[in-house]
Amino acid sequence: MANLSVSDFLPADLEQALLVGRVWRRDGDHEGPSVVVVRDGQVFDITRTVATTADLFDRADAVQLARTAPGALLGEVTDLLAASLPGAPNADARLLAPCDVQAIKACGVTFAVSLIERVIEEQAGGDRAKAADVRATIADLIGSDLSQIEPGSDAAMRLKAELQRRGAWSQYLEVGIGTDAEVFSKSQPMSAVGFGAEVGLLRASVWNNPEPEIVLAVNARGEIVGATLGNDVNLRDIEGRSALLLGKCKDNNASCAIGPFVRLFDEHFTLDSVRAASVALRVEGDDDGFVLDGVSHMKEISRDPQQLVEQTCGRHHQYPDGFMLFLGTMFSPIQDRDAPGSGFTHHLGDVVTISTPPLGALVNTVKLSDEIAPWTFGVRALYANLAARGIAPAN
Repeated sequence: MANLSVSDFLPADLEQALLVGRVWRRDGDHEGPSVVVVRDGQVFDITRTVATTADLFDRADAVQLARTAPGALLGEVTDLLAASLPGAPNADARLLAPCDVQAIKACGVTFAVSLIERVIEEQAGGDRAKAADVRATIADLIGSDLSQIEPGSDAAMRLKAELQRRGAWSQYLEVGIGTDAEVFSKSQPMSAVGFGAEVGLLRASVWNNPEPEIVLAVNARGEIVGATLGNDVNLRDIEGRSALLLGKCKDNNASCAIGPFVRLFDEHFTLDSVRAASVALRVEGDDDGFVLDGVSHMKEISRDPQQLVEQTCGRHHQYPDGFMLFLGTMFSPIQDRDAPGSGFTHHLGDVVTISTPPLGALVNTVKLSDEIAPWTFGVRALYANLAARGIAPAN
């Protein structure tokens, strides 16, 4: 977070941005999660109007409601962000992930660069020491730029046939340039962590990285209502051993970070804004001074975000509580860290910052999943808490 001020964690056009989030409040007898909106730089608790963000996103008047619903003033948004950062003293409110009962889904290999890296993981069998040699072999065989190939097109099918003839076909190439996108369950409802929280790695993993992504908020009708940022924490060695270990890699304590806020679509921010966004990643090592910077351009995505939503839900699959959808990343860091040729892997204590001007920045610190506070507050706990506070979710 070097050279960043708290205001840098917010959208560049904050005065126009319609931001919705969740906070954990500690005041009086009503400790628990609350739905909040940001207006003129101030945070308002609107939980007594909409008990969950899923309820809000389902409202046909969600934009107007977010702008006008009455709510308790919790203070300046910059103070809330500062109170949520690592090392900040306990405050009356801190940020949570801006989703609650929604399913959390993710798309894989939607960018050519990450597609090549998934093939490398597979060919290296999860051994990062072999990655550089495999990368060179793969580049000689199929090249390093598949960005001009439209998934499922005649050209893609001709490339598939040629790669199969050469013995170079991969399950990752299948979902990267084939007809069907990879869409998997990233995390459980209520399990995502938010801005300032610790993110978790499995103790067994020795080759891993952050995955900076834009995350869409989709309501129960399959309508995209807004967007936020996410870290789809990735364990390259374990998934590289077998794609069937994807669930073990992706769904662990604090392995999913989302935030800081969902920015609702309105006249100032639309799906076209998402399509035009560039997402920056910065990793700062706590123990070695290591710094890594990278950027992903959404214009290079191989499948349009709307298409990814349509492959996720429709007549074939419904989400009555809505869902959050990670759109995939093109950033698979290969910068050497520990030794020449070793590539990148996390160290404990790394600070990861994912940012884009329309959405602000998501900041998290890397720890082990079995050392982070266990996840105990699920959907039943949410509804019990709301009931104890006299708040009724929408029917």
